[in-house]
Amino acid sequence: MAAAAAFFCALLFISVQHGVLGGYTRNDFPADFVFGAATSAYQYEGAAAEDGRGASIWDTFTHAGKMKDKSTGDVASDGYHKYKGDVKLMTETGLEAYRFSISWSRLIPSGRGAVNQQGLKYYNNIIDELTKRGFQVHVMLYHLDLPQALEDEYAGWLSPRIVEDFTAYADVCFREFGDRVSHWTILAEPNVAALGGYDTGEFAPGRCSDPFGVTKCTVGNSSVEPYVAAHNMILTHATVVRLYREKYQTLQKGIVGINTPLRICKQLKDTRISRTDDYPQVMKKTIGSRLPSFSKVQTELVKGTLDFIGVNHYFSLYVSDLPLAKGVRDFIADRSVSCRASKTDPSSGQQAPTQSMGDPHGLQLMLQHLKESYGDLPIYVQENGKLKLDLLPVFSGKASSNDSLDDTDRVDYIKGYIEGVLNATRNGVNARGYFAWSFVDMFELLSGYQTRYGLYRVDFNDAALPRRAKRSARWYRDFLKSKRQPLQIAQQ
Repeated sequence: MAAAAAFFCALLFISVQHGVLGGYTRNDFPADFVFGAATSAYQYEGAAAEDGRGASIWDTFTHAGKMKDKSTGDVASDGYHKYKGDVKLMTETGLEAYRFSISWSRLIPSGRGAVNQQGLKYYNNIIDELTKRGFQVHVMLYHLDLPQALEDEYAGWLSPRIVEDFTAYADVCFREFGDRVSHWTILAEPNVAALGGYDTGEFAPGRCSDPFGVTKCTVGNSSVEPYVAAHNMILTHATVVRLYREKYQTLQKGIVGINTPLRICKQLKDTRISRTDDYPQVMKKTIGSRLPSFSKVQTELVKGTLDFIGVNHYFSLYVSDLPLAKGVRDFIADRSVSCRASKTDPSSGQQAPTQSMGDPHGLQLMLQHLKESYGDLPIYVQENGKLKLDLLPVFSGKASSNDSLDDTDRVDYIKGYIEGVLNATRNGVNARGYFAWSFVDMFELLSGYQTRYGLYRVDFNDAALPRRAKRSARWYRDFLKSKRQPLQIAQQ
């Protein structure tokens, strides 16, 4: 099962590492490389019941008390009302790009049908504000927040009907915003959405089955549903890319891609796997009839549906093979690997370790691996900036989670990872951008408001939700303004 270890880690995980903190500057990067920061709709916007927004599966999930701190994203960082001030802070920080997601249920409250004009106005206003200030605008069409109406009607991602409805939603976005948006990411972390939402039950819609859920789920099948959901996500991505290329790309001249969390999984014993145009044979053999299949038409549809690759990367793992468990298995058991944070650490079993050191060289290796595997496709590091060591056992993680303004550990972390990206570009990787996660403190999908990862601190105990720059924001600002002098951490 060595091949399984390599494949499942490449499919599932994210990665990153600690490195030498050094004397590179902004000018050491290619001219077309952009630095930015990111947020997502449910985590940032708030205004959950305002101006015609429909409910998403995360509204239902959090209002059912599923978060450990019993929190919701009803207000979150109040980006719905505070976006102008936040864009001003982005300008002051020197950001060159901003990545945000659109709330499907704010734009089309029922998931299909009439467009909510207030939602349309909100996103037009954000995009106009960004373009007016010279930002490269990156839009994520879906960041795990399916309209609840479609979950109620046909179980969302478990039904092939989702392909048509999502494509119609994407069509609205391309039509309304595509004259100003040049970078479109169709789906965020589809492997995480499938695993957390349909295997462990820790993400909305919270489906799982015993004994695999981390909490008691009332509905779901952890052995089958993660694969069905992921399969429909792949087909949705491919269909939307075809729509954009056939209807919009020639005129709008934008590019489309997908986002995935990737860890570099360092095997304790070297093995190699071959690439295929379908699910790898090791998956078919291991999963059997639980794995959906592609028709010949679908296989052709899926091929070549990336103009770029979006990567979320936080830490590295060492993995070794385990015997394939007998009986009923979920995705985690299908992986059949043992994980550890270093060669000398004890195994954490099939779950990710609860602690891991930073590994910027791991990000460099991951980017180089993508170039070797997929050629010269542009790559954007769409999330990085905290060491993920959090609650979800399979793709867990987050560090630098304290509420301090003096986040020196995070400064060192970001420095190391940016250097890892720089080293990869010097080795021929076509890396085009780096986005810190996140721009401001937000509602976190695994931990609510218990962990904070923004460059700017948000005081959630103050109804005004004021923003204050952390040391990491000041360092990022100074780096982005740097020319050829050594970098120093700002002290003011």
